[in-house]
This record gives sequence, C-alpha cells and structure tokens, in this order.
Amino acid sequence: MIERSAVLLSVVAYLAISTVSLCLIVGVATIGPGRLYRLRHDALPRIREVRPQILLLVAVLLVSAVARERLQVVSQLYGLYLTGAIFAFEGEFVAWLQATFATPLRTLYFSWVYVYGYVFLLVFPFVAYGVLDESTTLKRLMTAYALNYAIGLVCYTVVYAHGPRNIMPDMVQPLLFTFNPDVLALTSEINENTNVFPSLHTSLAVTVALFALLTRREYPGWAAIATPLALSVVIATMYLGIHWLVDVIAGTALAVGCVVASYRFVAPAAGETTEDTASVVE
Repeated sequence: MIERSAVLLSVVAYLAISTVSLCLIVGVATIGPGRLYRLRHDALPRIREVRPQILLLVAVLLVSAVARERLQVVSQLYGLYLTGAIFAFEGEFVAWLQATFATPLRTLYFSWVYVYGYVFLLVFPFVAYGVLDESTTLKRLMTAYALNYAIGLVCYTVVYAHGPRNIMPDMVQPLLFTFNPDVLALTSEINENTNVFPSLHTSLAVTVALFALLTRREYPGWAAIATPLALSVVIATMYLGIHWLVDVIAGTALAVGCVVASYRFVAPAAGETTEDTASVVE
C-alpha cells in the first residue's frame, strides 16, 4: 500500500511539473510574456467573475469522485449491457488499428499524449482565456467541461460496457503501460474499465479543439497546437486499446453538443463581439 502510494505520488508530481512547464512554454509562445505576467494581478478578480462556473465544475467533479463506485454498482446491476452490441457493430477495428500501425515510437507518443498531453490540453485554456479582457469565453469553457463530465457520468451509469482490450485480450494489447507501467497507479484511481461509452478523453479533447478554433483570431498559435493535439488524443484512445470507435464517435457528438449548449447558456458580456456566438448556435 505504501509503495503504491509512493508510485502514485511520483506520477502525479511528474504530471504536475510537465503540465506547468508546457503551459509556461506554450503560454509565452502563443499569449506573450506580458499578458502572462498580467495574470498575476488579474487572477483574483477574474476568479470572482467566474465563481458560479467554478462552483458548478467543482460540484460535478466532486459528485463524480464520490459517487463513482456506487454508480458503478448501479450500472452493473441495472445498466444496459452494450459490449456485445458495440462489438457486433464495430468488429475488430481497434485490433486492426493496433496490428496495422503499432510501433514502439508511436506507442511512446500516444501513451504520452493520452496522459500528459491530455492534461495539458485541458489546463492551458484556463490560462489562455483567463487573460482575455472578457470572461465569457472562460465561463463557457468551464460550463462545457461541467456538461461533459455530468453527461458522461450519467452515460456511464446507464451503459455498462467494457473496452476492446478487455474483450479481445489476445488481439488488443494494453499499450498504455508498455513504457510506463506506473501510470496504472493513476488511471486506476480515476477510471473504471467499464467507463468507455462515451469516451470522455475524446469529448473533452474535442471540446478544447472547438474552443481553440472559435478563438483562433485571438490565439492562432493555440489553435494550431490544440487541434492536432486533440486529434492525437482521440486516436490514442483507440490505438492504446482503451476505447471503441463507437465511443469516440459518441464522445465527439457529446463535445459538439456541450460547446453549443455552453454558448446558449452563457450570454456574451456587454460589448463583446457575437460573431463567433452566432456561428455556433445557429
């Protein structure tokens, strides 16, 4: 138990260091050091502005953390067993993907992307949108995050399904742990083998990419980084044998719905341009 805790702590520490380092490097390159420095003084006022969205997101995350195991039992007892239906519809696509494209270098890249790139992808928008003159974009981002997690939790309760690595162990390898088996200590703490439909890695990564594209006039460099990184996360979920293609499709649909909903729920601030808003909600 002590050894497991030590491993978990080391993984979390490395994850935190890599995320902060990437945020600083990309922040300087895409936002500029001057605006980043200004965040020191503007952080508290901005936090007060977005307090309702912070409370909403924290509440959803707490419910997810506290109720995850109990809802897992509910899902196992009363949920829809869809593993067979997904496999019948999709077949051996994930196995084919691994057999066709798996190499040590790609495995190393997609393993990094799935854990470290993904966390950076979710964290950096708080920095980027936190330094904007208006708070509406940050409010919409957090609303979209909260909707993703809330709807995902409901889906995980209603649908009971296992991923391809659990169903086809002889054909699909758990490649995520090939180069860094210690990551298992982290993933086992925050996820279950039956939390596959939809893929929240996909939905949240696509959510970030959509926001990056919608704010590309403000941050063209971030859009150029976020879009391929989000696509890499989506591919990684299947390449590593964690999710089905069906999960990815559902996650993409969830992301689009959550972004559209966030633009409807959070009205533009006074004086803010509504050009991007109109393009999303129409």
